[in-house]
Amino acid sequence: MTTIGIDLGAKNTKVVILRDGEILTTASVLSGFDQKASADEAVNNALRNVGIARDEIKYITATGAGMDAITFANDTVTEISANARGITAVFPSVRTVIDVGAEEGRVIRLNENGKVVDFGINEKCAAGAGAFTEAMARALEVDLEKMGEMSLKSTKAVPMNAQCTIFAESEVVSLIHQKTPKEDIIRAVHDAIADRITSMARRVGIEKEVALVGGVANNIGFVDSMTRNLGYDLLVPKDPVVPEFIPAYGAALLAQDELNGG
Repeated sequence: MTTIGIDLGAKNTKVVILRDGEILTTASVLSGFDQKASADEAVNNALRNVGIARDEIKYITATGAGMDAITFANDTVTEISANARGITAVFPSVRTVIDVGAEEGRVIRLNENGKVVDFGINEKCAAGAGAFTEAMARALEVDLEKMGEMSLKSTKAVPMNAQCTIFAESEVVSLIHQKTPKEDIIRAVHDAIADRITSMARRVGIEKEVALVGGVANNIGFVDSMTRNLGYDLLVPKDPVVPEFIPAYGAALLAQDELNGG
């Protein structure tokens, strides 16, 4: 029994193919203007990875911001449900999921059965998501991939008060002119995002264990900031899937559940 989960996000479209619960492959492409075409490309890439024909797929479940564009999917589920199903398959002990993607941050509280109890979404401003770090990397003229490592070298906490990406860029420029080390500025960027996400998490309610997923979870500097802000150690998935594929994994598992009777 082979199923596919598709997560059509704001920046990337991710695909996971499962066969009897085992991950066969994953694939990711940039989410273009034509969202259905992006989903088709990601699915076709994944199928080529394992030499499977499309008609061998028994069920496709889509999630993500652009899920309604995936007209060939059998079903759609919210990112909340997909995250819950995916993370509990990796970490059954998790009770709080923090998902920070390109344009949104969300916090999900689960019960002991992995069912969603409550959730919150930061969708009003990119200052609480990955797009914020990308904008700050450009302002600092630093490779995005190096920001995490540089953040850990910071020796001084620098406050960042701006609540908007545009104003934050101006604040970063001012800090540069003040000869503030880039490492300290980058830590301030991560701390600013972590502070916003932590505030949302406290409103939803934090229960251990806490997992961090989404593309920003690959940034070790942000993980460090979140750990300090929350006061909890964070579980970051690495096996069988990396953080940004958790929703697609969850969608594929929900497709499997549907075939097994719900």
